[in-house]
Amino acid sequence: MRKFLDKIKPHFDKGGKLHKLEALYEMIDTILYTPSDVTRRASHIRDGIDLKRIMTMVIIALVPATIMACYNTGLQANLALQELGKTPEGWRASIMALLGRGFNPSSIKDDFVYGMLYFVPVYLVSLFAGGVWETIFAIIRKHEINEGFLVTSLLFPLILPPTIPLWQVAIGISFAVVIGKEVFGGTGMNVFNPALVGRAFLFFNFPAQMSGDSVWVAVDGYTHTTPLAAAAGYTNASSGIFDALHVNWLDAFWGFIPGSMGETSTFAILLGAFFLIITGIGSWRIMASVTASMFILTTLFNAAMNSSSNSMFLVTPLWHLVLGGFAFGTVFMATDPVSSAMTNAGKYIYGSLIGIMVVLIRVVNPAFPEGMMLAILFSNAFAPLIDHFVVRKNINRRKLRNAVR
Repeated sequence: MRKFLDKIKPHFDKGGKLHKLEALYEMIDTILYTPSDVTRRASHIRDGIDLKRIMTMVIIALVPATIMACYNTGLQANLALQELGKTPEGWRASIMALLGRGFNPSSIKDDFVYGMLYFVPVYLVSLFAGGVWETIFAIIRKHEINEGFLVTSLLFPLILPPTIPLWQVAIGISFAVVIGKEVFGGTGMNVFNPALVGRAFLFFNFPAQMSGDSVWVAVDGYTHTTPLAAAAGYTNASSGIFDALHVNWLDAFWGFIPGSMGETSTFAILLGAFFLIITGIGSWRIMASVTASMFILTTLFNAAMNSSSNSMFLVTPLWHLVLGGFAFGTVFMATDPVSSAMTNAGKYIYGSLIGIMVVLIRVVNPAFPEGMMLAILFSNAFAPLIDHFVVRKNINRRKLRNAVR
């Protein structure tokens, strides 16, 4: 493989017949091998981290959530099929038969394989459609294809419902790459998290496929709302809301509930969070401040707003932690190093803003029960301003200190 790549390389170098596709060659070469080019002149800082390593670490951290996405998608579908007494039809049923697998919800293998038949096509469409746009912009701008898209292409399917039409996946990831990132200048220049931009685009343009009761379980004609949406629509305010809705906290924690494919398992997400923190890739300051502000505000609502008209005031912090996209957004979206705050003090402010906003959206406006997507996008817009004031404050403090001296 190395000899073959070296042989065709001259065709992609300047003056070669395929020079315009140099970015495509470079992408394949650097994915398979470590680049041999090194800086030979002028001193420079050496560090063990670069963009490729950062993205690789994030992808590794997403593995537990991806595994649970496949398993729980299949589990929820098989449980629904069992309840309805239906037999699956179509190409997925044919593949399951070829693989010798059934549709038994008690079989981990059956659930996982069946779930893969929903997740993998969404991921492949996301990877291909977004990759085409990345390649086009790299060729036009004559720069390398950045590895950042590999993370976006995996994050995007994880925040979608399993029943999402594949053509909408292609449109959503195209909007995410082109409008969410490339119009700002590409990787490292975007103001908003690209994956969330794509999801917001789909949510507001195709609400029937992104919300409601019929999109969370991959069985035609079967409706099942998410626990968070059910709580928002629960009319009898009670501290035992989820007992009345027959939802178990541990099931929500492990991820055995309907929801977006990669957001249901808080346990899997916490494994990813631990990996990101110990490797220094994810900001623990942002994660901690988002969680702490959510706990504080939710506790205040629980104590002071015992409203009989809005059951969401009684949802406890522990329930907010395991429902919807809170955990996933906190660990993988809010900590995006490009669209989040850069300064240490700014990270605390930025994270606190997200935690406060998500509770306000979920609780005060139960017509929109999720909230995490809008909270992060809203805070992305203010991240540069937060950093600006933090830096100005530090500069003024130093000026004052020097003046005293």
